[in-house]
This record gives sequence, C-alpha cells and structure tokens, in this order.
Amino acid sequence: MSIKVAVVGAAGYSGEELLRLLARHNEAEVKVITSRKYAGQPVSDVFPRFWGSDLKFTAPDVKTIAAECDAAFLALPHGLATEYAVPLLKAGVKVIDISADFRLRSTSKYQEYYGEAHPAPELLKLAVYGMPERYREQIKNADLIACPGCYPTSSILPAAPLLKGGLVSTEGIVVASMSGVTGAGRKVDLPYIFPECNESVKAYKPYGHRHLPEIEQEMAAAAGVDHEIAINFIPHLVPVNRGINSTILMNAAAGCSMEKIASAYEKAYGKEKFVRILPAGKCSDTKYVTMSNCCEIGYNYDPRTNKVILTSVIDNLTKGASGQALQCLNIMFGLEETSGLL
Repeated sequence: MSIKVAVVGAAGYSGEELLRLLARHNEAEVKVITSRKYAGQPVSDVFPRFWGSDLKFTAPDVKTIAAECDAAFLALPHGLATEYAVPLLKAGVKVIDISADFRLRSTSKYQEYYGEAHPAPELLKLAVYGMPERYREQIKNADLIACPGCYPTSSILPAAPLLKGGLVSTEGIVVASMSGVTGAGRKVDLPYIFPECNESVKAYKPYGHRHLPEIEQEMAAAAGVDHEIAINFIPHLVPVNRGINSTILMNAAAGCSMEKIASAYEKAYGKEKFVRILPAGKCSDTKYVTMSNCCEIGYNYDPRTNKVILTSVIDNLTKGASGQALQCLNIMFGLEETSGLL
C-alpha cells in the first residue's frame, strides 16, 4: 500500500521535519512539496540533508495536489490552512493540519485569541483533535485532523489521565513550559536570533497565549466537565534548538496518592508506543526525547502543599507537530502506527 502525500508549506521547520520522517516511511510517498519562496528549486538546495532526492518545491496548487495525492499535510501559518483545507476536502483529499485553524471547537474563542472570525466554522465539527492517545478511534475515520500545538501536547498528555480519574482538581492549575527556539518557526526575527536568545531564559505572554484556550478546552474534556476551566500558562524561551519541558502544578483531590497516579497512567498509557512514564519521583529530561515522537512524563506528590507536580518533555517539532501528524496519518490509513517514527 502506498499513500501519496503532499506537504504544503514544506520549507518551514515543521515541513522539513515531515520530509525527514516521510523519507524513512515505507508506505507513504511524497508527491508534492510546496513553497512560494522556493518554487522550482530542488529540495536539496534548500535542505542539503535531502541530497539525492528528486523532489522540487512547487507553488501551492490545489488541483495538482488533488490529482496526485491521497492526503495533504498543511504546515502553514494559522489562517492560511483553511484556504487549502476547504477545496482539498471537497476533492476527497484527507487533510492533516498542523496549524491552529481547526483546534478550537469554539468560534468565539478563536476570534478572541486570533483576532478574526473563523473562516470556515462549518469545518470545526468535522475536525478531529489529532492526539492519538486520546482520540484514536475518531482519528481512524477522520477526513480532517487538527494537530495539537506543541505546548498543549506537553501539557494535556500528563494532565488528562489524572483529571479523568478525579485525582486532581480543575481549579488552580499552573503550567510553566520552556520551549526551544524552533517553536517560533523558521523566520528571521530579532528576539530569536542567536545573540538575543543565547545564554538567556525568559518568560513571555504570561497570559493570553494562543495555546491557552486549547489547553483549557482539552483539560475540561478530560475532566468531563461542561464548563470552562481556567489555568495559568506561562511559556518560556530557552536557548536550545528543539524540545519542550513543561512543569504542571495541580491541587490533589481527596484520596490522591502516588500509587493511584501510577495506576491512572498505566491505564491510560500502558500500551502506548510514544508515551513513557518514569518511575515515581523522577523528573523528565528533554535530551531523552529529542528527534523522537515520544512524550516522557514524571510525577511527584508533595503532601506538604497537597500538590501533584508533573514534568513532561517532548520534541516540539516531532511529537509537538510533524511526528504526531504522521502518527495520525498512519492511523487514518490503517498502517502500523509507528511507521516512519521508530
């Protein structure tokens, strides 16, 4: 079985990561890679790591993609993905969107955080949130996947089993995350150039970050509540290329214990290929997940403050973006879930 795919916006970090993973996938063939900036250039001229490939960048064209591909990855800035998703879906092409266009179920939240009305609200009900560990059955039959953001992936995966099991409160949740510089995208912008970010760690957007409503949406869903929950989310920029480290503080519910936390994780992730639960009391470390599709989770309980303290690490470009997207493609087409990822 050969799945023919397109990578729309292949010249960014997420696009390059997709190409890296797809190059070792035995059952997916890249037919189209697009970039307005590099149209006509061989991929190896832009990314020398792909020396020997005969792929060339082309200008994005829906008709070409629809004629040649079964699925399209949209590695585009938010707002642009919808322009391609709508006609591609009509043409029968499965769409896996790595942008934020379809992650939020609420049109009002989208407008609040992105400053404009959603361009295709009718697709929000069609979109499946692309976190396999939580929505695998829905992904199997999906035509449109909304891949989670990198910060949300590192926050939701550790928190969800404890919220579902009633081991922690939905009130007073604090998430402090640190991200490598590639999380800002492949662009030249003063805060992200080497002299500005090297040897420095800084917080930014301590309230109102665009990933906040996504985290709150999925934590509420995990807890099974039909009302909004409010969390504090504080992202930080750290001088590494790849990786996210999230520390999550949650108020323990009555009867919570290390043993019950361990049991909740075993029930949720005991058979998962890409979630690794550390022994009780250990803290996760980004160096063990870089260039992989794995999320590593550590857990602690502090009886003095009655806090559950979770640590979670992922590679922001792999499990936080392109690897998770490829994991979804594998599920959608009935392939081995680990194809191209191990």
